[in-house]
Amino acid sequence: MKIPSYVNLILTRLAAAGYHGYPVGGCVRDMLLGMTPDDWDMTSDARPERVMELFGDAAHPTGLQHGTVTVVSEGRSVEITTMRRDGAYRDNRHPESVAFTDRVEEDLARRDFTVNAMALAPNGAVIDPCGGQRDLQSKILRCVGDPEKRFEEDALRVLRLLRFASKLGFTVEPATAAAAREKRALLRTVAAERVYAELNKLLCGEHVTEVLLAFPEVLGVVIPEILPCVGFDQRNPHHCYDVWEHTARSVGTVPPRRELRWTMLFHDLGKPLCMSVDEAGVRHFYGHTAISAELAEDIMERLRFENVLKTQVRTQLECFDDMFPPERTAVHREMARRGKAVTANLLLTKQADNAAKTPEGMACAQEPWLEAQRVYDTLTAEGACCELSDLAVNGGDIAAIGFRGRAIGAVLQKLLEEVAAEKLTNAKPDLMARAQRLYRSGFGR
Repeated sequence: MKIPSYVNLILTRLAAAGYHGYPVGGCVRDMLLGMTPDDWDMTSDARPERVMELFGDAAHPTGLQHGTVTVVSEGRSVEITTMRRDGAYRDNRHPESVAFTDRVEEDLARRDFTVNAMALAPNGAVIDPCGGQRDLQSKILRCVGDPEKRFEEDALRVLRLLRFASKLGFTVEPATAAAAREKRALLRTVAAERVYAELNKLLCGEHVTEVLLAFPEVLGVVIPEILPCVGFDQRNPHHCYDVWEHTARSVGTVPPRRELRWTMLFHDLGKPLCMSVDEAGVRHFYGHTAISAELAEDIMERLRFENVLKTQVRTQLECFDDMFPPERTAVHREMARRGKAVTANLLLTKQADNAAKTPEGMACAQEPWLEAQRVYDTLTAEGACCELSDLAVNGGDIAAIGFRGRAIGAVLQKLLEEVAAEKLTNAKPDLMARAQRLYRSGFGR
């Protein structure tokens, strides 16, 4: 298992000073799975103040009360936490005290899951007192020791469990799964920012659908708006799944980008609130997307979404119900109306939504949107004019004709619409001639 040079530099300096350093936790797990670790954490018998001395200006005290120092090596940050035993957890999140130890096995015994409770010795051997390698091979997520105690110590571990299941596709060991459900209410004690960070990673996992379907009651603690959707029969010929299963399947079908996954999680939340039944007993959900968008606003505010992602999700929900045939001019008009990026995402959400309605009719339901995707790709490859900045004329050109103030923007928008409808070419002479005709007709005045 190859350790990066920036980690080796830290290990070498610790060893030269007479200390042991061990890569630990997720980086060891990922290496054993044949994956390249995103982050490297280490544990050591060096006390935090000694780590600060050894690494000087490269060391930053990011958690001294718990023995953690962050060291910057070759421009990369590595957390070094002194090997420790944890004291009592009073707030279901942090130990009130820690006791440093020289035994790495004691440090591993305090960790959350067996697959995260492994360290790498200087000779390359895996130190694994909790059976992490066995569980990796069996693809099982299991708490270290008593699962209820592990979750009581740190409630965020409940969401971490779901996040690892979503990322790795592992089965949750029955006692661990039961404890996660039993202790789920403790998630209310966790800061919104930490919940949000875990949910982002969970939603972007490859196996998110299975996790959403297996643990809705757990997720419902932090997003209670999902609970009315669980088991809510749609009784509609276009859907064979209840609202929550449809939602879970659509989340897993759309590409793993946050704005898309959150959009699909939110898109049908309003259905239980606006259900109506026709004379044939068929259920309808008129206006549900608008209600879903309102619920999404509350959730995003509560979880403290950053503004960029909030705007992206809001934009995708606003256009979710847009309908247009898979024809060149219709797709071009949509691209001009919504913008290329938003339209690209819209097509992906449409495909995911239809793919999650029925297993048998998936191809048929998706085909119009797959054809629209092909049209979109063709227009993009051609460099089609879809935004005001793509027009071959600008505000100065329109002002030279005689337009003033807001009329200039109105003319440019009119030209864009006609180009997108392919009634007008994006050539300056044609655009100027059309603008002159608009001026003579009194357009905008």
